[in-house]
Amino acid sequence: MNPVYILTLSCPDRLGLVHAVSGFLLEHAGNIEEAAQYNDEDTGLFFMRVQFACAQATHEELSGHLSAFAQPFGMQWRLHARAQPMRTVILVSKEGHCLNDLLFRWKSGLLPIDIRAIISNHREFYQLAASYNVPFHHLPITAATKAQVEARQYEIIQAEAAELVVLARYMQVLSDDLCRKLSGAAINIHHSFLPSFKGAKPYYQAHDRGVKLIGATAHYVTAALDEGPIIEQDVARVDHSKTVEDLTALGRDTESQVLARAVKWHSEHRVLINGHKTVIFK
Repeated sequence: MNPVYILTLSCPDRLGLVHAVSGFLLEHAGNIEEAAQYNDEDTGLFFMRVQFACAQATHEELSGHLSAFAQPFGMQWRLHARAQPMRTVILVSKEGHCLNDLLFRWKSGLLPIDIRAIISNHREFYQLAASYNVPFHHLPITAATKAQVEARQYEIIQAEAAELVVLARYMQVLSDDLCRKLSGAAINIHHSFLPSFKGAKPYYQAHDRGVKLIGATAHYVTAALDEGPIIEQDVARVDHSKTVEDLTALGRDTESQVLARAVKWHSEHRVLINGHKTVIFK
């Protein structure tokens, strides 16, 4: 079976870009299996994702050719081997529904990721991690130790060569410095349909306001709290009969599903960041 690659790119829009990319792949014996593109008229940017098989050039060779090809177009590009799962580190606190869901989907072959480590400021899930044979790092954090703990977290992420960090209900705010280091590579699940009901108890706020929909939002982590580019959102319909406990249970299910979809799309290289927004080739 021929190696399969995924090329993602963005650049200023101009005539002939699709033709140029497909021509480049033809020149290097690449057989296109899947392709999608988007022109953002507001920003004048062009986005593209191409999956192709190629037996006559290695990843390194293709990368060298792409570097020369992309320069005249001002392209930002990345080339990925589809067979390579995305090395991932998960951060979690005391609520484990998202963690448990990601672990199950990973081991079931439903997510193209490789969970290398779990980091937590609590000990609740060390046994769960052990049951999946994933290293568990307990790093309690206080205001006084925040900088040292974050430095250790980043050491673990680098040691595992992680391409993705997932905040699976990790209830600590990352510093601006760590957010910058993980830019475009860290996904958070927010327990509400942003931008409504921010804070620690969104379901209490939602219940108090008598909402008819509750939701969850998966977004990239940025220094601006809960303001990063949104990857996925979903809602569950509720009515006056639902208690806070009902809303919380429904919310947890929604959070798990939304986060799983965001992780899947990111690890399949289907998400391209477009300023404060995302382009997602599903």
